[in-house]
Amino acid sequence: MSNAAAAAYKTGRFENAPPLKLVQMMYEGALRFLQQAEAAHTAGEGLRFQERCLRAQAIVAELRLALDSTQAPELAGNLEALYLFAEGEIRAAMQGESTAPLSPVRDVLATLLDGWKRLEVAS
Repeated sequence: MSNAAAAAYKTGRFENAPPLKLVQMMYEGALRFLQQAEAAHTAGEGLRFQERCLRAQAIVAELRLALDSTQAPELAGNLEALYLFAEGEIRAAMQGESTAPLSPVRDVLATLLDGWKRLEVAS
């Protein structure tokens, strides 16, 4: 019963969140999955490492696919390039079974998250 309540809470949290908060939550999720991937790699849990990388990569891909270049073409282009970089580095980490490519991805996503949080404060 408590699992169902937790799932309902999480669903409601996403469904009722404003768009800016949703974007922030996606970045936070991707960063959390990257951290979990690194911990799994350190623990020798190869399958968990791969799965957590895939989850982070899926979030980044969703962020990329949600870009609307009609609103701000230059910004959308820059974000797309960063997302493609992140996706490629995560793929390289999985292929090489190495956490080294994940560090720059974390840096990029953390910087972008900070920018989105600053937008929230400014509005």
